[in-house]
Amino acid sequence: MRQLIARIDDDLHRRLKERARDEGRSMNTVVTEILEQAVPDETPRERLRRRLRAEGRLTEIPVPENPPSIEEVLEMLRGDAGRAMLEALEEDRKRR
Repeated sequence: MRQLIARIDDDLHRRLKERARDEGRSMNTVVTEILEQAVPDETPRERLRRRLRAEGRLTEIPVPENPPSIEEVLEMLRGDAGRAMLEALEEDRKRR
């Protein structure tokens, strides 16, 4: 187990000490719990997503409440939407 030494102002120290006393716990336990909440254990993927989100570089597409079934999607693609999508793809390929 590691030891952490940090300089904190007197008021913060007083508040931590009071909170620990009020909860009947040690100051070390209170501070450790607060730090655990502030710095959660993250997977590399979660850490990357958090960093990208903080930089404004993460785009998250909301998941619809009632997404269409695969059968409904296939039906849509058979109609005008499918034709429009194929035409857009063909135009994109021509530009390359």
